[in-house]
Amino acid sequence: MTFLAIDVGNTRLKWALYELPSPRAALVTHGAEFLENIDRLSEGPWARLPVPRHMLGCVVAGDAIKRRVQEQMELWDFPPQWVVPSSQEAGLINGYDYPSRLGADRWVAMIGARQRMLAQGGPARPLVVVMVGTAVTVEAIDAEGRFLGGLILPGHGIMLRALESGTAGLHVPTGEVTPFPTNTSDALTSGGTYAIAGACERMVQHLRDHTHLEPMCIMTGGAGWKMAPSMSVQFELVDNLIFDGLLAMAASRFA
Repeated sequence: MTFLAIDVGNTRLKWALYELPSPRAALVTHGAEFLENIDRLSEGPWARLPVPRHMLGCVVAGDAIKRRVQEQMELWDFPPQWVVPSSQEAGLINGYDYPSRLGADRWVAMIGARQRMLAQGGPARPLVVVMVGTAVTVEAIDAEGRFLGGLILPGHGIMLRALESGTAGLHVPTGEVTPFPTNTSDALTSGGTYAIAGACERMVQHLRDHTHLEPMCIMTGGAGWKMAPSMSVQFELVDNLIFDGLLAMAASRFA
């Protein structure tokens, strides 16, 4: 009953093989590849895997990348399944105007965050779910499991590239985050960091005002650790929230 979870982002493909399609399943093995290297998965790390019984994937990199991944999966005899956000799944209600247009990674991460919160015991709480990557998303979920809406803003890299392309002579190395920057490098790095932190703090306040409860904040993404020292709200940093969500969805799909 092994289960293969795949997360295809904008720069890397991450995968994990579990003993079962269940949130409590043991991890067998895992890995990651940059997108330019995914054509060697079937002859490399995937060639040595036990044959998965089921697979569920989340892809934001586009159809061309998804086709390349599916070609690598032809060494196994099962149809791949890819997440398409729906109106409701795994205990989460999708409040987007057009549910299927919500980013698959956002939907899966929110499902993973809510399952993680419920597993901790105690009463259900509102959630703010933050993914820090190429783009940054900040989502709000009420205590009943309804996704209320979310923010999208550029990540650090996009912010810096936008400033460099639109401002003559602005080509400086990455600086440090400091309360009062006194050089351009520190000013750029601090500005981007505090912009992201401010969006998170504003969403926490919106959700607090809306629900009259104290939200729990969960952060994930490759650049999440960079935000930790600059956040003024308490949060939990989770490495593989997408995999948590895929396991929760797989438990109902493949039970």
